Amino acid sequence: MERFLAMIRPIMRNELVLQRASAPATEADLPIAQDLLDTLEAHRHSCVGMAANMIGELKRIIVFDDGGSHVAMLNPEIISCAGTYEAEEGCL
Repeated sequence: MERFLAMIRPIMRNELVLQRASAPATEADLPIAQDLLDTLEAHRHSCVGMAANMIGELKRIIVFDDGGSHVAMLNPEIISCAGTYEAEEGCL
């Protein structure tokens, strides 16, 4: 991913915004993905993943900590599952 100027964004807590549907992401949205990565890094002590709507951008972009390496995904899809499992919320 091309490197953009680091920008840590404020965390959106307005549930009305967080509930809105997100639009597909495009290559033009790579700066949003970088902002998400920067914001995740700034909150690494309390967060393992974030979605673009958490920084006020209604785009289908997520970032997460994959064993110490941060990964960004545009337009992720769940294509299969192995069954149910228990987990705890890892976002802010």
